[in-house]
Amino acid sequence: MYPSQIKDIILGNRDNIAFIIGNGINRYPNNPHALSWDDLLMQLWDKVALQTLSRRPNGISLTEFYDILELENTRELQLQKEVALMLQDWQPSDHHRLITEHIFGLNAPLLTTNFEETFSRTLSCTLMRTEPEGFTDFYPWSTYHGLAPLSLPTEGFGIWYINGMINYHRSIRLGLSHYMGSVQRAHAMLYKAQEEELHSGDHMLLWKGARTWLQILFGKSLFIFGLGLEENETFLRWLLIERMKFYRKYRDQKRKGWYVCTRGEMNIDAGKRFFLERVGFEIIEAADYKDIYETIWL
Repeated sequence: MYPSQIKDIILGNRDNIAFIIGNGINRYPNNPHALSWDDLLMQLWDKVALQTLSRRPNGISLTEFYDILELENTRELQLQKEVALMLQDWQPSDHHRLITEHIFGLNAPLLTTNFEETFSRTLSCTLMRTEPEGFTDFYPWSTYHGLAPLSLPTEGFGIWYINGMINYHRSIRLGLSHYMGSVQRAHAMLYKAQEEELHSGDHMLLWKGARTWLQILFGKSLFIFGLGLEENETFLRWLLIERMKFYRKYRDQKRKGWYVCTRGEMNIDAGKRFFLERVGFEIIEAADYKDIYETIWL
């Protein structure tokens, strides 16, 4: 798809759009200082384990590998704190600024699966909360970086952290056990006994997750890029399935979805295409990474 067409999608849906951005933005363009999640886990392995590994073995997911790391942690390091320390000095590049400023100009929410603060540092954002009570540093889901207070996450621009944030190192989700904890917490918000607590109409503003980033996920059209969304993204994949279940029950609430990748990228991953299309996402193939991280934002 041409950059102008992708721009038209964003502008044509600007009144009800949110963005989900993954670690791809940090690795563009061939950034030698950015870590893949594999790199990050291997650095942790070198800190805690006695056995030498040059790479993560085949047949074990990233999340499972982290849980094995916890078992191997004979030094009893706080691994989540170690991750926060590894990422605390990351600074934004020009394309971070370009994209964040554009999303701010749209007054749209920005969700990220990343932990670090490269987005918030582009605009010198402040840490804020939509809920003054009931804060937990394990799940700071009503905490965001922004420039203005929001009553609801869907009201305007804010930077929200799906998998945790370095401000609260215990919130960082890396292992399968972490993801299962997030699923359990979100499930308790979405369901009450055997009855859904998230309903259409006015109840969309009253359910337990209304003041968390979950409200954005269910209440906005989602534009996803820079995110592999591989099988190890257990929590987010589960949420996208729950989102589609909700839309099938309350069709008047249905929102759109777009997943952006480079041309031909999806041809080698039929399972991901199958998953995304079944949970309501249109797959957009850009010519190259420059289109995704620069051209469509100019």
